[in-house]
Amino acid sequence: MYLIAGLGNPGREYAQTRHNVGFVAADYLAQCYNIPLDRLKFKGALGEGRIAGEKCIILKPHTYMNLSGESVRECAAFYKIPPENIIVMYDDVALNVGALRIRPGGSDGGHNGMKNIIYQLNCDQFPRVRFGVGAAEHNMVDHVLGKFSYEDGVAVTAAIKQIENIIPEIITNGVQSAMNKYNKK
Repeated sequence: MYLIAGLGNPGREYAQTRHNVGFVAADYLAQCYNIPLDRLKFKGALGEGRIAGEKCIILKPHTYMNLSGESVRECAAFYKIPPENIIVMYDDVALNVGALRIRPGGSDGGHNGMKNIIYQLNCDQFPRVRFGVGAAEHNMVDHVLGKFSYEDGVAVTAAIKQIENIIPEIITNGVQSAMNKYNKK
């Protein structure tokens, strides 16, 4: 079984912001695999279905970004999902807009949502898919809670649409295979 968590903030005021790229990716993945995110449990919205023949839970934590780990930990503990089967999708200001990076684990990279997940799981070895939202020119909070320009939105949407193939690749052939196929130099 796999847990696929898309990070973001609940509420209309945060919809379509850079920080909600993980929510958008979770919604897109759920749509692609006909998995309605219609249950409220573990402090988030979730749905269960199958991807690449495996049972998967798609989770959108509603704890706000900085406490995402609470929701992820509760869900993973309930279903007894090991860290290597937890895939986290989120925004990354260290990547250019529209860039995409898959990693098998590592540090939080200054991302508070990831910092909380690592703390709550007491582990940093779980796959992650990072979507580039570009660096902040001035204020980081204003940047990540800001909306994309039309051009940047098109680039990020193109990256998000790859998640339909990335998740089955990770499940079927592993993180390294997905990195080789989808991480661009």
